[in-house]
Amino acid sequence: MQTLIVYPAAAVAEIAGCFAFWAWLRLDKSPLWVLPGLASLALFAWLLTFAEASMAGRAYAAYGGVYIVASLVWLWAVEGAVPDRWDLVGAAACLAGAGIILFGPRGA
Repeated sequence: MQTLIVYPAAAVAEIAGCFAFWAWLRLDKSPLWVLPGLASLALFAWLLTFAEASMAGRAYAAYGGVYIVASLVWLWAVEGAVPDRWDLVGAAACLAGAGIILFGPRGA
């Protein structure tokens, strides 16, 4: 259950950190945007350590689906572009895959 809280929080931290660099390098914002961006990326990495997965690679793989959905929410909420049906279908497929990776039965 903790992972269901950690993944969305990590996604917001990662997207915000990456967007800070995007804003600096692509939107001609001040280089000072990098400072909160770095802090946000460090928070992202720290948050992922709380994922309830036995292996880091599995935690990261499952997180990928949540990241994709969060990126489309960011696209809509921050950048003002509404995701189209293909964005939504692709995100649903990725989220289903993340669920399989995270919650699938494992042998001993």
